Amino acid sequence: MRPEDEIVKHFRVIPTQQTALRRLGLSTIEDLLRHFPARYERGGASARVQELQRGAKVTLFGVLTDLKAKKLWKSRRNITEGWFEDATGRVKVMWFNQPYIASYVPQGSTVKITGTVGGSAERPYIANPEVEHLPPGAISEGIFAPPKTLNLKPSTSIFPVYPESRGITSRWFYHALERVFARGAHKEIPDPIPRDVRARYHLPDLSTSLLAIHKPEKESHAAAARKRFAFEEIFVIQVAKARERAENDASVSFPIRGATFAAKFLRSVGMTPTRAQRRAIADIIADFEKPHPMARLLEGDVGSGKTLVAAATAYAIVNSRPPGRVSGTLQVAYMAPTEILATQHFQSFIEYFSHLPINIALITGKSCKKFPSKVARNRATDISRAQLLKWVAGGEIAMLVGTHALIQKSVQFKHLAYAIVDEQHRFGTRQRRALAHKGDASAHFLSMTATPIPRTLALTIYGDLDLSILDELPPGRATVTTTIIKPAERDHAYGAVREEIKKGYQAYVICPRIEEPDPAKERALQAKSAKAEAKRLKAEVFPEFEIGLLHGAMKPKEKDEVMSRFASGDINILVATSVVEVGINVPNATVILIEGAERFGLAQLHQLRGRVQRSSHPPFCFLLPETTGKLAMKRLRALQESNDGFRLAELDLETRGGGDLVGSRQWGMSDLGMEALKNIKLIRAAKDEAAALVKSDPSLSKHPSLRVRAEHVSHELHAE
Repeated sequence: MRPEDEIVKHFRVIPTQQTALRRLGLSTIEDLLRHFPARYERGGASARVQELQRGAKVTLFGVLTDLKAKKLWKSRRNITEGWFEDATGRVKVMWFNQPYIASYVPQGSTVKITGTVGGSAERPYIANPEVEHLPPGAISEGIFAPPKTLNLKPSTSIFPVYPESRGITSRWFYHALERVFARGAHKEIPDPIPRDVRARYHLPDLSTSLLAIHKPEKESHAAAARKRFAFEEIFVIQVAKARERAENDASVSFPIRGATFAAKFLRSVGMTPTRAQRRAIADIIADFEKPHPMARLLEGDVGSGKTLVAAATAYAIVNSRPPGRVSGTLQVAYMAPTEILATQHFQSFIEYFSHLPINIALITGKSCKKFPSKVARNRATDISRAQLLKWVAGGEIAMLVGTHALIQKSVQFKHLAYAIVDEQHRFGTRQRRALAHKGDASAHFLSMTATPIPRTLALTIYGDLDLSILDELPPGRATVTTTIIKPAERDHAYGAVREEIKKGYQAYVICPRIEEPDPAKERALQAKSAKAEAKRLKAEVFPEFEIGLLHGAMKPKEKDEVMSRFASGDINILVATSVVEVGINVPNATVILIEGAERFGLAQLHQLRGRVQRSSHPPFCFLLPETTGKLAMKRLRALQESNDGFRLAELDLETRGGGDLVGSRQWGMSDLGMEALKNIKLIRAAKDEAAALVKSDPSLSKHPSLRVRAEHVSHELHAE
């Protein structure tokens, strides 16, 4: 039997349910057991049939009879009908879209049911009640009356509510798991957390935790189980990351002595680096001198100077000789998420390195360029892709800047020593790793991000990387003035946009969605769309200005054309979705309006307003919320009062949860894992235990179930 057939084999699963299970990623019995409740509901007060009142939630003890599954004539919906009887009478019970109920509950079985009373006073019924089997004779002392001697624990009034998908209900999961527990399948699954680790942190074993999370006797038991599974998820990720780091540290790279070159570069650019930049450069140079490749994440707020750090350290590489050579240089690859950004960085590195006798090149999906030109030493020139690839493979190109084109199989380096990825979360893990392994030796790897990441998230999903943080802004950077705009004050924001454009600057208008919703399907959703807003602004507000439109559904070529026009100044106002959040550098844009601001996370809002913090001219950010709820306004006021992206990211984690952090969902973490990110002690404990375990048992030969889980996590992370 194939694993994907397990659930199908053990349950009567109809095609729509099979599709729903696949959509939820559930195929095995273990998957089913790890489909945890989203929340719990309490049962109603104990009652008798003759006491039923419409709308009341009740718990009844008695017998189920005459259960029959059928289809309704008009709607063709599946329905199971039957009767519930106690000492005082009987009442009709119905389950919709749960045909398995008739076979799941034996005729005449003694049960406890919990549900809400529907119908009328004359003809009541209970729809979709939860059912719990009672042992034979449990209520024999009274004719179907609530027993006096039965030890009914608090669990009898706590019911799990499971995440659903179209075609499968929470109740299906409830009854399916009842059968799984009845045959003891939860006891057959090996525990991935070693016994000694569980003992150190007083964690229950796997079978006990599964029982407690699905069938809690009281809420504290469910909470303890959730804590255990949160630790397990973080622990498994940390083990996977620790193994990747161990693999990295076992490989060989080019050793580089770069301190002198980095210092020379900083003197040549005439810029005074911040203390944070100096620390980051020192960290990277120290890593260069180690026998194994660097693996480091450089995290810096908008405008903190990450490019200068990358340039200073790349300068050390392009001034270093390959082993055993008296000429030529080692090579650097710099990957950016968009063609415009790659072109901007190409120009920046020409300015930084033009005095050196080296070749710098650019490769994108559209074109290839090389600096210096043989005709004019102070300019770049277009070259053929074939010629560029030949020079890169031969080692003649010291620094290659590019987009995703860098990781194509046709791009081969001779002495790649340093791989830099800008705005790393725009690339998948597999893409980032592919770049670092483009040469014969493993390249030193620097991943950079301007997205503020809470410390706990960085320790978890980047557990295989060392961390350098730029928490200072270079002098001369203007601070954004952020203002919350009430509906009646909208003209004030438009006036500010008009004034900035008249001064020769440009503006962004950000909308939460691309298109207007279908009124028949989404009546409640009033979020502004980029397409409709661009038309309205042109027709009603800014007819005298050129307005552009940018959103994620556009083709890459269309996006590049719009951004090129905006960067060149042909477009005055760019109406866009959050696609401009990172990877866009237009210093002439000085004002941004964010519609439906409360719909975005704080870290995301901070990134968006960072688009107008690219020069020394005073920038403005206007937040235009659609609703003024207490929590929403608290979050927006926090953004108004602080320009510290890291503090805002931590606040986002506290108020909205990890799932709303930019890019965090790509790691496939469950809600439990994301909630665990609020617990720094748990994260550190899991990281320390994982490191110690991998050091003592690198292959995890003594922990086979943990090895399987860790390999699955690694596969998921690298399959992006």
